[in-house]
Amino acid sequence: MNDGQVRSSPTERARSAARCAGTAPLADADGPPAADLRRRRLRHDIRHGLGTIIMLASAVAVADDVGAASRARVEQLLGETRWLDHLLRRLEAADDNDDDNDDNDAAHGAPPEPAPEPIRVDELAAEAVTGIRLATSHRVLFDGREAWARADPVALWRALRNVLDNACRMAEGRVEVRVEAAHGWVVVQVDDDGPGFGGYGGAAADPPRHGAEPGRSPLGLGIVHDIVSGHGGALEIRTCEMGGARVRLLLPAAPPARAAASAAVSSAVSSTVSSAVSADAGRARP
Repeated sequence: MNDGQVRSSPTERARSAARCAGTAPLADADGPPAADLRRRRLRHDIRHGLGTIIMLASAVAVADDVGAASRARVEQLLGETRWLDHLLRRLEAADDNDDDNDDNDAAHGAPPEPAPEPIRVDELAAEAVTGIRLATSHRVLFDGREAWARADPVALWRALRNVLDNACRMAEGRVEVRVEAAHGWVVVQVDDDGPGFGGYGGAAADPPRHGAEPGRSPLGLGIVHDIVSGHGGALEIRTCEMGGARVRLLLPAAPPARAAASAAVSSAVSSTVSSAVSADAGRARP
């Protein structure tokens, strides 16, 4: 007898219990694939976690009871977290593009890469070095000259951090970073006093020290190579004077942003004047 309450079948009750236990499928047959739903939920949780870190760090950075040194570290933490937020946004854009392709049953290709822009490579490298210093006990020295290149800042930051992370992981105690512009190229050079890469990259290295594995080629260098070559540059791996690896990122140099803007204005003015002169020349003379 129905007493007015909605009753569920044993199968429905089992499904409900499975959902509560987290063992049920993440999507119905006509819903999004389970893997896609998991990625969306992970992205959601990561974004909220990053937002919480940014909020807490921002509160600490402006607190009255925080010293100057601690405030500087917190501000650097904020910078690192914002870079991670940029990377997450790139990942979300790529996943959303894949979802659109699946929905349309057509391959539209990867989402367009952000347009390169004039950036101070030395300033970006200095920021990356400041961040890595907080995460390593090694001495990380930096020497930078003003150097401009047209690049995607997030991609170049990824390349720099991969090189720096690897150098600090392999170094015995010292990493040196130099940025300069010469002969039409911007050169970012990272040296370390570790065991080197052995035969990887061409130049022979000294025998391995302290049992370190020679010829090691981390995944990060593949990322660096793709980013640098995608900007029309090159990646070089050698042996430095300290006996460890020397990794050089070479990018085509670009005029400073202010110079590029000035040139664009001059070009626009010149075009306008030229058009006016041409129009004037075409008019009938009395």
